[in-house]
Amino acid sequence: MKNKIFSLTILMLVIITSCKDKANEVETKDAEKVAKAEESAVSYTVDTDNSLIMWKGFKPTGSHNGVITVSGGDFELKDDNLQSGSVTIDMKSIEVLDIPKEEKGNAKLKGHLTSADFFDVETYPYANFAITDVSESDGKTMIEGNLTIKDVTNNISIPVTTTVDGDRMTLKSEKFTIDRSKWNVRYGSKSFFDDLGDSFINDDIELQIDVNASKS
Repeated sequence: MKNKIFSLTILMLVIITSCKDKANEVETKDAEKVAKAEESAVSYTVDTDNSLIMWKGFKPTGSHNGVITVSGGDFELKDDNLQSGSVTIDMKSIEVLDIPKEEKGNAKLKGHLTSADFFDVETYPYANFAITDVSESDGKTMIEGNLTIKDVTNNISIPVTTTVDGDRMTLKSEKFTIDRSKWNVRYGSKSFFDDLGDSFINDDIELQIDVNASKS
């Protein structure tokens, strides 16, 4: 009995710690019209070799994390201020970092994430984020954008930092969390299934965008 209580206590601590460490969930709205830059804006092309999206997924017993590569995109800036842009995300490139690559669990998890259970990359090989608005709030740059995953598009708002240095620019978001169920990613989701018990996987996916670009 004591062992059961101890195990339950450990499990609850893991859940509480995981929730505490999670970034705030962004508001999800209907898709909006994509922003257009002024004709005099300067274009920057995404450097795909130096751009990544970090991800982290949660379950009752802990979490997994990894990266996804950016396969293309561009931004338009006027007087070093971001006006518009988009990035294309290569969903086939999902990598798992918390499990050593030589272990079977790495390939198993990657295979599951890329399968029809999750992101179905054979059918939907790319995701996309397109800026719909740029504003300043409490000293932070906020970008709203249409995030498309599995042909489902929702508009989200995230805080970012943009830096321009010569012919190079960097856009880096703060960590933020999306609710995968709103993009029809159903596996193990309590939003779709009632009989999962403790075998569910949280709807929350934590993301952080780190994109580099060069003047076109």
